[in-house]
Amino acid sequence: MILACSLIEHLKSQQQIRVVEAQRTERKVAPDMRSTHKIKSSIVKVGAAPEILPEMTTEAQASGTSLAKVSSAESSPGGHSLEDKSTATWSLTAWVSEVQAFEARATRAQAWETQAFEAQSRASHPKATPVMGAEAAPILRQRFLPEKVQVPEEEKNEVLITRPFWSNKAEYLLAQIGYTVRPASLWSFCYLWLHSGGGSFLIIYIFLLFLIGIPLLFLEMAAGQRMRQGSIGVWKVISPWIGGIGYTSLMVCFINTLFLNVITSWILFYLSQSFQYPVPWEKCPLLENASGFDPECARTTPSLYFWYRMTLKASDRIEDNGPPVFSLCLPLFMSVCLLGAFVLNGLKWTGKVICVLVSTSGLIMLCFVVRSIMLEGAVFGLQHMTIVKISAIYNMNVWRGAGNQVLRSLGLGFGSIVSIASHIQSSSSCLSDAVIVALANLIFMMLVTPFVFSILGFWATQLTHRCNEKNTETLLKLVNMGILPPEAQPPQNLIGNPTSIFTSWFNSLSNPIKKEVLSHVAECNLEEQFLQIQGSTNFAFLAFIEAMSFIPGSVFWSFLFFVMLLNLEMSAMIGIMDSIITSLQDIFISVQKYTKLFTVVVLMLMFLCGLFFIRPSGSYYIRLLSDYWTILPIIIVVMFENLAVKWAREANSFFADMANLWGHPMYSIICWLWSCLIPVVLLALSVTTVFQLSLKNVTYLAWDSSTSKETVQQYPSWGLFTLVSFLLIVILPIPIYFVYCFTHGIPFNSTSWDKPVISSKSLPLSFQLTPIKEVENEEILQGDTEIADQPVV
Repeated sequence: MILACSLIEHLKSQQQIRVVEAQRTERKVAPDMRSTHKIKSSIVKVGAAPEILPEMTTEAQASGTSLAKVSSAESSPGGHSLEDKSTATWSLTAWVSEVQAFEARATRAQAWETQAFEAQSRASHPKATPVMGAEAAPILRQRFLPEKVQVPEEEKNEVLITRPFWSNKAEYLLAQIGYTVRPASLWSFCYLWLHSGGGSFLIIYIFLLFLIGIPLLFLEMAAGQRMRQGSIGVWKVISPWIGGIGYTSLMVCFINTLFLNVITSWILFYLSQSFQYPVPWEKCPLLENASGFDPECARTTPSLYFWYRMTLKASDRIEDNGPPVFSLCLPLFMSVCLLGAFVLNGLKWTGKVICVLVSTSGLIMLCFVVRSIMLEGAVFGLQHMTIVKISAIYNMNVWRGAGNQVLRSLGLGFGSIVSIASHIQSSSSCLSDAVIVALANLIFMMLVTPFVFSILGFWATQLTHRCNEKNTETLLKLVNMGILPPEAQPPQNLIGNPTSIFTSWFNSLSNPIKKEVLSHVAECNLEEQFLQIQGSTNFAFLAFIEAMSFIPGSVFWSFLFFVMLLNLEMSAMIGIMDSIITSLQDIFISVQKYTKLFTVVVLMLMFLCGLFFIRPSGSYYIRLLSDYWTILPIIIVVMFENLAVKWAREANSFFADMANLWGHPMYSIICWLWSCLIPVVLLALSVTTVFQLSLKNVTYLAWDSSTSKETVQQYPSWGLFTLVSFLLIVILPIPIYFVYCFTHGIPFNSTSWDKPVISSKSLPLSFQLTPIKEVENEEILQGDTEIADQPVV
């Protein structure tokens, strides 16, 4: 309206000048100036009330009539020269055409302002936050659209779609924390702590967390908050030549979502079975004629049998395929539906869901920590937690594992952090948010670690007890059969502490008797049993399930355990789903008006693709992707993200933009880390990871149905080819987009960074609404508006 008022004043002054010239040219014009004053009065009324708009046409027509009389008078004999007459006629006619043109523009502006107010009324707390270099626009007053002024339907469809915001800062931080705290990353942290030097690994991890973790987390948060877009749109704006990393993030995110949904279906299946007493993985099932236990289960533990034969129905090899397991189809569909229920009802609902999921997970974890440290054998597990191996500090593999764990724990490179941060208002300082999220993630892992070590100590102790009890039964039979001498007869009463009693008896035997006993039974060693812990997610699943069955009240604790796992998985899946939907809308702009329908389509596609991983050999593919594949594209994506800011945007310029956006200067040490140290660390991390994988045998744990035992098998050559092919496919968009920009002459540095970024899915609701086809060459003032009635996109 400021522009409209200035245009009115300009036209008024031009009109007065031309009126004086007309009076000097022809005195006959004077009686007709009354209509001219009417036009001027109607123009001023354009900004006063919309109801006056219909009068403007009438006034302009009246003015046109009077001006026609002037022209006829000028053409009469006895008038001025032809040159004077034509000058006066042209001057007044041009002025009237300008008035009519402005009248049309004012009517159009009135319609767009009304559209803006209607969209703005959906926001709960609108406020104007001017972008750097832009002046704050006054808040529009409420106006009503006149009946005769309507916006065309095709132009209504071009109005920029607003982006929802989190209801408050707490929901945003909990969303970031819930995304980073995933069960797989928690277990891998504890596994590396145990096998990579104990306390030395923790020191290295914390050092790398502050060296590369927090700066990279801040980078993704700042980029998402500044650009208000998904990972594809953000990096295209920062550096068009490196825009392909957004597509790489999307593919990595989608592939990981497929098997994460399958893991959620496993949790739901176990959760549905935990209402039985006793739980089905606590005892072997009976045969159909009830004559005895299933012999396949009798040769192994009930938990292993239930996992491989009842849940996965696993094949003996990865080459043995089959149809999807019917008993897992419904849990997989339920996991997809549950995720849809959390993200389809808008960001306000999603924020409340995340608060419940994260808070309940923390409370259940606290209960487990208190309960676990009171279990038998918990002290033995905590003793391994306090071990510090100084030699691990000089081990390059420990540093490599800690660096990969930092990237994995914070969820960097997936695009979810960028997407979640794009829903927060610009007044939030990303540096403090990054520190809070990283420390919260570290605290959660430090809380989980004593629980894990206590449970594993209890699990190893119980298995050692059962091993000694089984050895006692075997030795008694051999002594009664006369195979072993009477001196080899073990104590029959092992009540209390079977391991301690059996070990004391065994140590009292002579060496010849010891050798003879060990030739018939295996030695049960608590230390060896504890160190048999492996790094796969399946093993963590099995170990904890089996440990839960040993605890009194196993039904209650099993139920709580699966609820906690479900909450953690769903809070992480919400962030990943937000990244997928936002990135896809960056590609397919036409689906933004049908976000809910589009989200349902994506969820159904994820369900159909997930059926591949619930086949009998599906768990072997999940291990191939999660253990050997995911980390490589993540390192590449994070490396190019850092290079995009370092080279294309320059870290100093990026810092200056952030400082102007937040109103306070940034620390120069992070700029130095981005520019100098982090690229070198990421390059070394990628080289050592590739080198380690090239030397390592790519193996998996398979179920041998003939012996009812887990066997280590090597992936076939076509499996390795699949691994490499997937890696090349997901990183292929990076060079393709680079070549595309080079051949089309697109500049390496972004030319639109210093301007507000216009995006049909990311632009916050402004106080003036502009069509997409007109906004490309205009700078629009962006305002922070909280919109909570849209799905999470």
